[in-house]
Amino acid sequence: MVGISEESVVRRLRAAGCVFAEDEARLLLAEAGTGAALGALVDRRVAGEPLEHLLGWAEFGGLRIAVAPGVFVPRRRTELLVEEAVGLARRGAVVVDLCCGSGALGVAVATAVDGVELHAADVDPTAVACARSNVAELGGLAYDGDLYEALPPALRGRVDLLLANVPYVPTDAIALMPPEARLHEARVALDGGADGLDVARRVIAAAPEWLAPGGSLLFETSEDQVPAAVATVAAAGLRARVVTDDERGATVVVGTRR
Repeated sequence: MVGISEESVVRRLRAAGCVFAEDEARLLLAEAGTGAALGALVDRRVAGEPLEHLLGWAEFGGLRIAVAPGVFVPRRRTELLVEEAVGLARRGAVVVDLCCGSGALGVAVATAVDGVELHAADVDPTAVACARSNVAELGGLAYDGDLYEALPPALRGRVDLLLANVPYVPTDAIALMPPEARLHEARVALDGGADGLDVARRVIAAAPEWLAPGGSLLFETSEDQVPAAVATVAAAGLRARVVTDDERGATVVVGTRR
């Protein structure tokens, strides 16, 4: 790139607080077609835009998932949820990715398990458009609407795996999130209400009527929210268990229909 060296890009990114400046510089260099384009991308990254929005994709579970500006970027910690789901899945399982964002969870499970019937839904139209392009490659469908209202009624009682990457950040904690999340991702994908569990409660309450016998709901939560989340799962008549990964800082609650 004439006029802009990789070293200068690394220096600017590092000065802006990018921890993996060298890796980001290489990705931005590969994405940009001209020196001017690279300069514009670096300016936007330094200003705080998520790297994934600039590249147009995020790495998740070893896959490249398309993401658009404003869409929630899948976190590496959520790979724990996918791993648990894959362990529960059977060939031909009916999988629903609720609060799907880019559809990363459903895509990762459907890639790992043969013959999955994949459905995804989100209340954010921008996210749905993004998810639709991702799940289509696997024969999946994406719907626009509020939780279960978006799903085809024919799925009721047939869902083997209900993946719900619900927003679980308490409202008052949104202001404490990194700027690239709170300023560049949809608020609806982050805000979980006063205690962070408002959306999770709605998902849990209706899950039994959508799950097939033996089917499971999987959702991510914080360590502090586990007691309330587990109690809510049990109150809905589901068998609850908790999976944690300290290295990734991940906590997943699993509720299985008896």
